[in-house]
Amino acid sequence: MCTPLKTLNDSLSHRRRYMKHNFPINYSIRVHHKEIFKLANISKMNLKVEGLDELVLQRLWFQVNQGILKKIIRVLPERHPSRPYTAELERRFRDAEGVFVQSHPAEVFQQELPEMIQDIWDQLTEEPGRVPESSWRFASPKFLVDNLCHTMYCLFWECFSSTEASQDYCKVSHSKKGRKTLSQKAEMDPTEPTE
Repeated sequence: MCTPLKTLNDSLSHRRRYMKHNFPINYSIRVHHKEIFKLANISKMNLKVEGLDELVLQRLWFQVNQGILKKIIRVLPERHPSRPYTAELERRFRDAEGVFVQSHPAEVFQQELPEMIQDIWDQLTEEPGRVPESSWRFASPKFLVDNLCHTMYCLFWECFSSTEASQDYCKVSHSKKGRKTLSQKAEMDPTEPTE
């Protein structure tokens, strides 16, 4: 399972160039609010569904991000400079999904999903014309692909963790680039009170 995910990760390393620089400033696409799948969503689901199996979250990750990549490709004109990159990303994603499906027994995918996950699944597979207007959000392609990347590290952490340093890929970071978090400030100057 790790080989196709690492190949996908190699492609994702170019996302800034293809998903940000090749789009107009503030460009966004319309997605279902459940397709904005972030680390915080994973944390909430783990809190709300007792004993939630990681495999269920991995299945949901594939479902959500398959739709995201298709939507990004759909809005790109044939000659857009990001189209070949996005098509290759989607192909590598499908390869990873194929390995994921083959690496588990068929009955795993026929098991009943927890109610909360099934509700999300149903909302994602609903006909776009039947989705209430309030369920739609606008997000930049880079934001959506960043979420794909961060949640992949969290849900498939064993493929990306190094032996010398254990990192919690599922930890939700609220800090912005260039700013120090309160814990970092406290480590630098423990005598200074934090808010």
